[in-house]
Amino acid sequence: MRVIFRINRPLLEEVRRDLDRPHEFAFERVGFLFCRFGALRCGGLVVLARDFMTVADGDYIDDDRFGAVIGAGAFRRALERTLTDALGIFHVHMHAHRGMPSPSQIDLRETTRFVPDFFHVQGALPHGALILSRDAISGRVWLSERASPMSVTATMVVGAPLVLGRTNL
Repeated sequence: MRVIFRINRPLLEEVRRDLDRPHEFAFERVGFLFCRFGALRCGGLVVLARDFMTVADGDYIDDDRFGAVIGAGAFRRALERTLTDALGIFHVHMHAHRGMPSPSQIDLRETTRFVPDFFHVQGALPHGALILSRDAISGRVWLSERASPMSVTATMVVGAPLVLGRTNL
């Protein structure tokens, strides 16, 4: 199934600025993008990024086994938002390099553990995880709690200049 992730340039720049800030002890920052969805004529899915929620400094847990660990409060605030506003949640973090970012084994394992839990609060919408680099986006989307994740196959950054990207499958 074709999955297109679409985000406007000002929102993408806001997310990158937030994720690029240093933290007292976490090696990287994370946040949540809230999204709406549309069907493609070919049977695919378009993910429309709408808003971003930063994770507060106090919500990070000092655990040097991972680049960043966040507490239940950060997840709870994101889940409250998906429930009240009927939006999908995408956990997002950044790999600070140029080129297509690839998930680490830890990224794959941990997102497979927590993203399906988003369906306990908002079961009617897709959810997922994204990784940004300095100039690209990769991601995975779950359509249901029990479904296997699908890769984002293309990205579109809307604004001047319009940027289209393809993910190698």
